[in-house]
Amino acid sequence: KAMAAVRQDKEREVNEGCDGSWVAHPDLVPVAREVFERLMKGDNQISFIPSGDPVTRDDLLEIHEGTRTEEGLRTNIRVGVQYIEAWLRGNGAVPLYNLMEDAATAEISRTQIWQWQKHGATLEGGRKVTAALVDELLEDEMAKLREALGPDIYDSGRFPEAIGIFRSLSESDELAPFLTLPAYELLDRP
Repeated sequence: KAMAAVRQDKEREVNEGCDGSWVAHPDLVPVAREVFERLMKGDNQISFIPSGDPVTRDDLLEIHEGTRTEEGLRTNIRVGVQYIEAWLRGNGAVPLYNLMEDAATAEISRTQIWQWQKHGATLEGGRKVTAALVDELLEDEMAKLREALGPDIYDSGRFPEAIGIFRSLSESDELAPFLTLPAYELLDRP
């Protein structure tokens, strides 16, 4: 399933005119290479002209008025904490929910939660995003994760530290520069 998602993403990139791509893990290089070798008709696609209207500066600056959902908030919590926990154990690329995630994904997760709290965002249904709500959902999601992984695996991990980092970063008064900076303090040193 994960490889199919990567393959589909790389096919989209070729079809949008990209000449190359990046992957979150070296094991994904053969998948990306196969797609580009199969679909590209030369060394580059410099003459490729995308269909549809051109993207304007105003298009790029337009703020999307989408809906914020509790499920989106829960997903940000799960992905953020699980990535930090794996990172503390030495993994920079982590398979989560059939995607290979890296620090940028966890960074987006915690920053979005920070922004929603800082600016008093409201979820679909009217609940305001507060530190108390994030803590409530964090506890619930970690209980579900412990049950899914099993107590032995969960308890042998670094979840308490990851939760502490995630909570601290998402609830701080100022947006911290990058989540790995405080996490470095918790890495095992030789």
